Amino acid sequence: MRNFAAIDFETANEQPSSVCSVGVVIVRNGEIVDSFYSLIHPEPEYYQWFCQRVHGLGPEDTEDAPVFPYVWEKIEPLIEGLPLVAHNSRFDEGCLKAVFRVYQMDYPDYKFHDTLAASRRHFGCRLPNHQLQTVSAACGYDLVNHHHALADAEACAVIAMQLL
Repeated sequence: MRNFAAIDFETANEQPSSVCSVGVVIVRNGEIVDSFYSLIHPEPEYYQWFCQRVHGLGPEDTEDAPVFPYVWEKIEPLIEGLPLVAHNSRFDEGCLKAVFRVYQMDYPDYKFHDTLAASRRHFGCRLPNHQLQTVSAACGYDLVNHHHALADAEACAVIAMQLL
C-alpha cells in the first residue's frame, strides 16, 4: 500500500465511543506527508483508572477539548478517498463506528486494513508477540511514546508501508 491513513484512538473507559484522543498519519506514494492529533471530550464522560494508566490522559486533559464531530470535521478532508490502517483494526474501527452512532453521524463505511493481522502473517512465531511496540521495532521504528495516539498512528504507518 502506498496511499492510506493510519489511525489510532485512545479511550477514556470501556465504552468504544469514549474516544479521548486520536492520531492520524497520512501516507501518499509511500511517504508520510501529513499528520493530525487532537484530544477529544469523551462520551460517555468518565475515565476508568485502567485507561488512564495506559495512556496517561484524564478528565483534566479533555474537559475543554472539542467533541468528536468537531474533530472529525478536520480529519475527514485529510483521509478522503484513502483506506484506513490500524494496529488491531477491530478496536479502532469499533471506536469509530461507536462514536459515529453516539453523535448520530452517517458512517461512510471506511475500509480498514489491519497491521496486527499483517504482522502475524509476515512474522509468524519469529516475534515474541505482535504488540505494536514489538512489531514496530521489528520494522526498524523506535516507538518512544507508546499509547500516545499520534505516536501509535505513526508506528502503524511505518509497519503498513513495510507489510501491506
